[in-house]
Amino acid sequence: MSEFTPPSPSSAEKLSADLKAVRADLEDIAKNIADTAGEKAAGVRARIEARLKDIKVRLEDIEAVVVDKTKACARATDDFVHDHPWKAVGVASLVGLVLGVLISRR
Repeated sequence: MSEFTPPSPSSAEKLSADLKAVRADLEDIAKNIADTAGEKAAGVRARIEARLKDIKVRLEDIEAVVVDKTKACARATDDFVHDHPWKAVGVASLVGLVLGVLISRR
């Protein structure tokens, strides 16, 4: 079985959230520019719209990668549990014991 590196959902989720925030800001700017007349405003609006399309594509790519890595992680976990059931039971028991000790101290 090959080594599997679990995804880092926190960094992917943060990047996704940041891109969504930038996208929302750019949409607001584009709406405000729409009220402004002139050729220069039209050029700025066109660039913003191009950026928005790029952000949308990147967000879709990030979502696809996160979903794929999550599925791979689930498959690897499932394979491990099927290949080594007693190890899985031992690890689950150890985690339960540690959590029980931590909870009982409070």
